[in-house]
Amino acid sequence: MTATEKARTPGALRAGPQDYAFELATVNHLLGGPDYSSAAGSCVEGDRMMVALMRMKAGTGAEPHSHPNEQWIFILEGTFHATVGGTSIAATPGTLIYIPSNTLHEGKAGADADVVFFTVKDTTHSLHGIKAA
Repeated sequence: MTATEKARTPGALRAGPQDYAFELATVNHLLGGPDYSSAAGSCVEGDRMMVALMRMKAGTGAEPHSHPNEQWIFILEGTFHATVGGTSIAATPGTLIYIPSNTLHEGKAGADADVVFFTVKDTTHSLHGIKAA
């Protein structure tokens, strides 16, 4: 796999021509929000979308933040306790969460198990959000 352009997210892989398959478990390792979140995993960026497979350790989470790109979060393992635009959500495996652009949100893994989630964002901004003041 070779990147033809620089990724928006530091440490992410930028997909290039004829890069069609990626092993998300081993492609890279980065923090989902270095200054506000405990989520860590892998990220691949294309022309208009980016995807990431992230793990948040039990009892840890992401402080309130937003980003100019919209986001989808699909819960694979654990329970994710989130607040999106003032609405509380307890998301279990199979739940899909939508976060509109520029919407304040936060979340935390349940105390009993890690949360593993797959996330998709458009590439108008990096994977990393902007911590709320």
